[in-house]
Amino acid sequence: MMKIAIASEGKKVSGHFGHCEGFTMYNIEGDKVVNSEFVPNPGHKPGFLPMFLKEKDVDIIISGGMGGSAQQLFRNNNIEVIVGAEGDCDNIIVSYLKGEIKSTGSICIEHSHEGSCGE
Repeated sequence: MMKIAIASEGKKVSGHFGHCEGFTMYNIEGDKVVNSEFVPNPGHKPGFLPMFLKEKDVDIIISGGMGGSAQQLFRNNNIEVIVGAEGDCDNIIVSYLKGEIKSTGSICIEHSHEGSCGE
C-alpha cells in the first residue's frame, strides 16, 4: 500500500504547498486508488508539514509549488516530492499512476530573502 498526498484547494491542486487548504490523501494498491480522504492543513509553520505528513505515512507529496527547504525536509523523511502539477486532484492521481506526471523540480523562492518578497 502506498499513500500519496496532493496539496489541495478544494478539488484542485494548490499552487503553493504551505498555504494549501489541505491535503487530498490517496491510498494506492498496485495501480489503483483504494480510497481517498481530505485532511485539513493544520497550519503553516516552518518544518511542520513534512513531519505531519510523515506521521500520516505519506510516501509521495504532489503540489503546484513548494519551497526548497520544504522539499529537502520531505526528502530527509523519505517522501518523494513532485512539483509543477496543476488541475483536478483526481485527474492528477490517475495521470500519476499512468506514469504521465513528472516533477518539474521547480522551487518557489517566495520565502527566500532574494528580493522576491518585496521586503
